[in-house]
Amino acid sequence: MVEVWRTPHRSTPVDAVVTLPGSKSITARALVLAALADGPSRLVRPLRARDTDLMAAGLRAIGVQVTEDGADWLVTPGELRGPADVDAGLAGTVLRFLPPVAALATGPVRLDGDPRLHDRPNAGLIAGLRAAGVQVEDGGRGRAPFTVHGTGTVRGGAVTVDASESSQVVSGLLLAAARFEQGLDLALTGGVPSMPHVQMTVRTLGEHGVAVTSTERGWRVAPGPIAALDRVIEPDLSNAAPFLAAALVTGGRVTVRDWPTDTTQPGAQLDRLLPAMGAEVLRTADGLRVTGGPRIAPLEADLGDVGELTPVLAALCALADGPSRLTGIGHLRGHETDRLQALDEVLTAVGAEVEQLPDGLVITPGPRRPARLDSYADHRMVHAAALLGLAIDGVEATDPGAVAKTLPDFLERWAGLLGEPVGAGA
Repeated sequence: MVEVWRTPHRSTPVDAVVTLPGSKSITARALVLAALADGPSRLVRPLRARDTDLMAAGLRAIGVQVTEDGADWLVTPGELRGPADVDAGLAGTVLRFLPPVAALATGPVRLDGDPRLHDRPNAGLIAGLRAAGVQVEDGGRGRAPFTVHGTGTVRGGAVTVDASESSQVVSGLLLAAARFEQGLDLALTGGVPSMPHVQMTVRTLGEHGVAVTSTERGWRVAPGPIAALDRVIEPDLSNAAPFLAAALVTGGRVTVRDWPTDTTQPGAQLDRLLPAMGAEVLRTADGLRVTGGPRIAPLEADLGDVGELTPVLAALCALADGPSRLTGIGHLRGHETDRLQALDEVLTAVGAEVEQLPDGLVITPGPRRPARLDSYADHRMVHAAALLGLAIDGVEATDPGAVAKTLPDFLERWAGLLGEPVGAGA
């Protein structure tokens, strides 16, 4: 039986202060570096959601101790070994961050996951591992399932990769590179989307004492130890997007607590993008406050660096007072779902006109209408449906449990934002 969520409709301004759990992106990187460090580490307030739980389980499967201490995780490195089976679910971070760690293990490590994981591109990472001296058995698919045959060491050295489909290819190789015999001299054959995520990786490595330098074509990581580090995880700014966007939809006010003053999270660019759509954004002692105005302005923007914000911004565009053009996001076709196709279908269902571009969408608002929207097993499509439902009475979303990927209690938090009960049924 498919679960269906009737999204709350709101005709009055919302006024709320929201506290969010830790960043998925930072939690994933912190787990990997703690697993490869020279001693135990504590992760304070890590995100506990499906993606990060799968990362922790995958590390445990190859010999790392990850234990709970209240809301924290204690990570103790151990001897990495196979054979092991790793379930990546639908997590790109597990798909691309864990194999370079598995390459340092002794024995085979097989990685598989949800059926849709088999469609997520991973040829760049697999080719990069092979160039670094790792044997990977993938049947020529360049996708999951595949097996990494670790020998306990990785040569590393000069490696050239195509990371045009995901910045996680770069981050996955860089995170483990200090443990390679020759480190890593990583070069790119083309561009890379979501560059802030690579900058996040480079900064996090530096905080662990790893020497990373930029080169003309990429990055160089020197071989050496990875220092153990106790880390407090920042709030997830991408998961803040639907809550802040609710201020625009309702003409209200939303504050997200503990907004960092200095961060590499792509969600930090909301303080630039939302004003372009008519919001007032102000940093206060409590956090980041967004206040909606009398209208939602259309948006023309290259979202290549912040692709994960696209579903929420596209939903706002469908509610704007003119056509919008979002570009630089062709890589979203290889995410949890083909997000461009999914957004086309969802926004068309509620009355908008959508044109798919090779690298984006043109969204023209139309007469609004209620609809039952597919979540496509994608957490961010549930976020988009929630926003559309604020403005359009009668919007429903199937499989709202997809939010478990990064924010398991999203429906409860959304209800709290609006002061309404959670409404889900068969």
